[in-house]
This record gives sequence, C-alpha cells and structure tokens, in this order.
Amino acid sequence: MLGFGLAIEPQLWALIFVMVRVGSAFVAAPVFGNVSVPLQVRVALSGAIGVMVLGSHPIQPPAQIFAVTTFLAVAAEALVGLALGFVLQIAFAAPLVAGEVIGGSMGIGFANMLDPTTGRSSPAIGRFLSVMLTLLFLSLDGHLVLVDMILKSYVAMPPGAAWLAAGQMRDIAMFGGYMFLAGLLLALPVGFLLLCLNLVVGMLSRSAPALNLFAVGLPASLAVGVVSLAIAFPAMGDYMQVVIREALAATSSLVLG
Repeated sequence: MLGFGLAIEPQLWALIFVMVRVGSAFVAAPVFGNVSVPLQVRVALSGAIGVMVLGSHPIQPPAQIFAVTTFLAVAAEALVGLALGFVLQIAFAAPLVAGEVIGGSMGIGFANMLDPTTGRSSPAIGRFLSVMLTLLFLSLDGHLVLVDMILKSYVAMPPGAAWLAAGQMRDIAMFGGYMFLAGLLLALPVGFLLLCLNLVVGMLSRSAPALNLFAVGLPASLAVGVVSLAIAFPAMGDYMQVVIREALAATSSLVLG
C-alpha cells in the first residue's frame, strides 16, 4: 500500500521508477530521440532496459508515491537521464553548424529539407552530414555504449543521490563549446577552398567591373563546393569518428567521473 491508499505492485512501481531515467535519456539522446521514432518504441525500449537494470542492480524506489521526496527523486532521475542524452546531442549538432558554413559559402544556404530528428527544416548539406554522423554512430556501437552508460550510472549515481554536482554541470556547459569547434573543423577543408574562390571572384570584380559575378561566381562556387566535398569526405568521416568518441568520452566522464 503506497500513499493515499493507492496499491501498486512493488515490482511494477520499481520498473516505472527506473524507466524515468532511461526514458529521459532516450528523449534527449540522438537516434532514440528522433521524432520519427514512435513513442511506443521508446516506451518498449525503456521498459526492456529497465528490466535489465532491475536484474543487475538492487533498486529501492520511494515507498510513498505522493510525497515530496518522491517527486524530488523522480526529478533527479529525469535530470540524470536528460544529461546523459544531451551530451551526445551536443555532438550531433556539429554537422548542422558545418552545413550552415558550407551552404552559405556555396550560395545554397536557402536549400533546406525536413530534418526527421527535430521535425524542422535544416540545411540540406547539414542534414546529409547528420545522416553520415548517425550511421557512423551506429557502426561504432554508440547506441550500445549509451545503454551501458545508463546501466553504470546506477552505480555511480544511485537513486536518492542522483543530483548532478556543480562540476558535472560545468563539464556539460564546457562541452557545449565543442559543438562549434567540431562544426568549424568539419567545414574547414571545404570552407577554406570556397574562401579562396570568393577572394578570387572579389579581385575579378575589382579588375573587371563589367563582369557579371552572378553568372560566374555562383556556378563556380557550386562546382568548387561539390568537388571539394567529394574530395574531403574521407577526412570528414575520420573526424566524425573523433567527434563520436569525444561525445562518448564526455558521457563516460559524466557518469564515472
């Protein structure tokens, strides 16, 4: 009998309590948190992983459901889950930054497409780079590492003592700057060539004012951008793997210290 005469099976209440942290991580994490993933799938995955947690860790949920301590414990569980997923989501924003830089330099910043991860429009190049990063994330078993970090978080931050410390919150904020660094480094090979092209076009406009720059500059930017993207794809793919490893390392540091 738990609070106000409400009877809930203890095992079911423990599973629901565990699913708060797991479900919060899936809401904020990439891949799992995509709007294209049905809610029923997220709930089913949260329940399955919750069963794994209960089988490997002795979790004691609060005895009283409608109590201030219970609400605080649930909020702490949600905070930990959101932090675990948010760190990975920061890294997945780097391709969007790179897409903005490359698309603006190529003159196709207006080319947008629907992003299934957020349900909003995003630059086409940034969306393409995001798909590449997602495939690399899955190929490196990043989703399995995330599940493993969730399981380990119950040892480092057990229920009842799951509030994040000030140092951990600072680390999350500091890692947010890595998104801009990674995005600029992803766009650096293509952006540098396009910058050189813009300098050449600018000198041509000074030397030949009658030259129609729109008829020459835009096709040249598109051609140089496409060719440089094709050449830079291997290097960009290698750096995307570095981005994924840095995000997983930041998640591990958040959990294990």
